[in-house]
Amino acid sequence: MAYDAVKMKDWQIAEAAEANMPSPDEWRERLGLEKDEIIPFARICRLDFLKIIERLKDKPDGKYIEVTAITPTPLGEGKTTTTMGLLEGLGKRGKNVGGCIRQPSGGPTMNIKGTAAGGGNALLIPMTEFSMGLTGDINDIMNAHNLAMVALTSRMQHERNYNDEQLARLTSMRRMDIDPTRVEMGWIMDFCAQSLRNIVIGLGGRMDGFTMQSKFGIAVSSELMAMLSIVKDLADLRERMDQITLAFDKRGNPVTTGDLEVGGAMTAWMRNTINPTLMCTVEYQPCMVHAGPFANIAVGQSSIIGDRIALKMFDYHVTESGFAADIGFEKFWNVKSRLSGLKPHVSVLTTTIRALKMHGGGPKVVAGIALPEEYAKENLALLEKGLPNMVHHINVIRASGINPVVCINSFHTDTKDEIAMVRKAAEDAGARCAVSSHWADGGDGALELADVVMEACEQESEFKFLYPLEMKLRERVDKIAKVVYGADGVSWTPDAEAKAKQLESDTKYDDYATMMVKTHLSLTHDPAVKGVPKGWTLPIRDVLIYSGSKFLCPCAGTISLMPGTASDPAFRKVDVDVKTGKVTGLF
Repeated sequence: MAYDAVKMKDWQIAEAAEANMPSPDEWRERLGLEKDEIIPFARICRLDFLKIIERLKDKPDGKYIEVTAITPTPLGEGKTTTTMGLLEGLGKRGKNVGGCIRQPSGGPTMNIKGTAAGGGNALLIPMTEFSMGLTGDINDIMNAHNLAMVALTSRMQHERNYNDEQLARLTSMRRMDIDPTRVEMGWIMDFCAQSLRNIVIGLGGRMDGFTMQSKFGIAVSSELMAMLSIVKDLADLRERMDQITLAFDKRGNPVTTGDLEVGGAMTAWMRNTINPTLMCTVEYQPCMVHAGPFANIAVGQSSIIGDRIALKMFDYHVTESGFAADIGFEKFWNVKSRLSGLKPHVSVLTTTIRALKMHGGGPKVVAGIALPEEYAKENLALLEKGLPNMVHHINVIRASGINPVVCINSFHTDTKDEIAMVRKAAEDAGARCAVSSHWADGGDGALELADVVMEACEQESEFKFLYPLEMKLRERVDKIAKVVYGADGVSWTPDAEAKAKQLESDTKYDDYATMMVKTHLSLTHDPAVKGVPKGWTLPIRDVLIYSGSKFLCPCAGTISLMPGTASDPAFRKVDVDVKTGKVTGLF
């Protein structure tokens, strides 16, 4: 039964659905899991990855479906809502289906965006747990990350306070001569706190630490979160944990977590994070939640671990990529799929008529402010001008060999003629197309989408990467810029080009993934530029190096790792019913 999504808030729908949510024991029976493969955690549970993957290792994989989007408005176009709706639609068709999505950060949840659980009747539950820490993965990552900073900063203090003989006797470690001006890592917390972007630490006496400039990032920007999303198992995580570059010494050599002998303890803090958390839609289709890395500077995907076990457990597995196809899908295509070795069948391109109108020249869309009336009225001319953005993203998906399906995530203001125009443009560009009203109607509203996706899964895909690993960094960036973004080429600042040349000359970086850093609000580096611009060049100002996750990140524009909290944040609406203990106000 679908709830009244117009009259009920998301947290109210979640609360009503949670009354009949399966218990861990019911999930174990329903999913055919062994008793020791499910780990109860209050109302939810973790799945024991190592045990499940070992037992099911010889079972054939199910169909692998990815969800992405056109270039969004600042409001987002409903990728998670579409993911939940597709799970529900496939469930209504009687299919053995499951999914895996990213864990949300407390920063956006308590800021403008709110929780990322979908919406209406296409919602993930239990919503409170999902929105507020879940089973502790982000907390474990914060502890592991900040322990590395404790190891680094305390080492710097001790090297300042003791001579070589004293240092060797007290620590049995050599002097590292860490350069305080080249500390790469900072601290993390899971809120948007702009006042912590640039700080000074170690004020006081000699026993109060090493005085230097430092910084905070939001927890999901941590390299450890990126690592969790791409590792294949616990052994892979442990190996990478010793390779993280924290700083450089005064001779220019990297100082790693392995050098400081802290990687083992960091892995101990994160040992349970390799087990995905099991949740479900409001119609009780299973969906895992695992990892939550940034999409701008990291891979922006839920975990390879989640995909590996889901493809064994389910006949259809749905996952989601962060932001639009030029960012999230490109990284799914050329990074995640390369690292996992898994072959995707279908990519669902979430599309809204309001976003296409924006790309056609519609008024500016601002989060937290009501949409201009132009988006609530039929305007075929405006819509037609915006269609090239959707067609561009279809072409990006087709370049990978994956079958594209356009999902028109429908709003009540969409008209028949507008829907018909989008459908025709999608089909003319070589994509299947479905209209879905999952937000309002749940699985019943997603039946057309489910049918079209199943049909696309039966068509053989010809999956291929955009570039071979042998291709050098600057050539990769040029290819991504031209094929995926539609740029004429790439310009490098002198410092960035010198850095790129040095990285290309060192074989150690040959197998590092190319992780582009760019705004999600435009195909270009400029978030104000909409549609599909022509005759432009992508500027690269720097290349960041992440040695644990093995990412080289060419930066087009400036990306802050610590977002700021807005003037009217979501936390103002969140409260607790003191009689029941239930959280209210999440959306």
